[in-house]
Amino acid sequence: MKASIGFGAPYEGRAAWLETVDFVVEAERLGVDSAWSAEAWGSDAVSPLAYLAARTERIKLGTGIIQTGTRTPALVGMTAATLQHLTGGRFLLGLGTSGPQVIEGWHGVPFEKPLARLKEIVDVVRLVLSGEKVTYEGDFYQLPRPGGEGKALRLGMAPVPLVPIYLATLGPRSLEYTGEAADGWLGTSFLPEQAETFLSHIRKGTDNAGRALGDLDLQAGGVVEFGDDLDSLLPPRRPGVAFTLGAMGSKNNNFYNDAITRAGYAEVAARVQELWIEGKRDEAVALVPDDLILHSNLLGTEAMVRERIRAYHACGITTIRVAPVGETLGDRLSTLGRFMDLVAED
Repeated sequence: MKASIGFGAPYEGRAAWLETVDFVVEAERLGVDSAWSAEAWGSDAVSPLAYLAARTERIKLGTGIIQTGTRTPALVGMTAATLQHLTGGRFLLGLGTSGPQVIEGWHGVPFEKPLARLKEIVDVVRLVLSGEKVTYEGDFYQLPRPGGEGKALRLGMAPVPLVPIYLATLGPRSLEYTGEAADGWLGTSFLPEQAETFLSHIRKGTDNAGRALGDLDLQAGGVVEFGDDLDSLLPPRRPGVAFTLGAMGSKNNNFYNDAITRAGYAEVAARVQELWIEGKRDEAVALVPDDLILHSNLLGTEAMVRERIRAYHACGITTIRVAPVGETLGDRLSTLGRFMDLVAED
């Protein structure tokens, strides 16, 4: 089993960025397979990877994720090609639709038919990377633009057709498309005990495309923290779960909430969202059940974390993605090192 990490935009500025770089460099030394840069409404997903390309040698570097609709498909393809060359073939292109609050509120782009847009972007990106002339007729993108002075162009650098494309998807139809078209899946809100809530749809897609589920790199995981006292490990995780259920999307479009609902927590998911939207944040946090936290993270003694790793492996996850806890960089790396030792045992 492989392991990956994610990182986002540190609020504190350059010093925190440099610590993030050190974290990824040390993660490479520890044997982590890939590192993924987040994109919300802080840092973009691409710039940090160009810097890390010069500081690392082996670890794969992925966008986790580029938000679709915020760049033209051709620009996404150009970016992927550039990073694939800069990294010496270590780049992974992660794409996702994000949600209406970010896409419409931050970018000012209509959040309409997100799956259809995602499909068209993947189509065009693959055309760009192939090095062929790009012509495309879709509902969102027409290349060249009809009635204008443009002409079909091809990528003006060496083509890189084998850039792996990972999709961060949650809904049944988008999961099915992931199985049909993607090289990997970036899973969130994933519980190994309810794996088929997600994987059955991906498997349907692979079956439709004449592929096998094993053709995809399936990534999922959570926070990893070691300790003998679960009563002290659970409370810090509770607000994050409540935020995901209540605030990661609008009342009508919260894909994370929908996924947890399908995983068997419908009543809790609905009530936590309701309380959060009403501004009753403490009540929402208190309502998050212990088992939801335990099943979506890797917490406890080494024996308990080992069992969680085995649970992810047994259900079909091929790369376990973790966020190690620690007050300092050294603490986080110590946690990551202990985790990597357990992964090596599996």
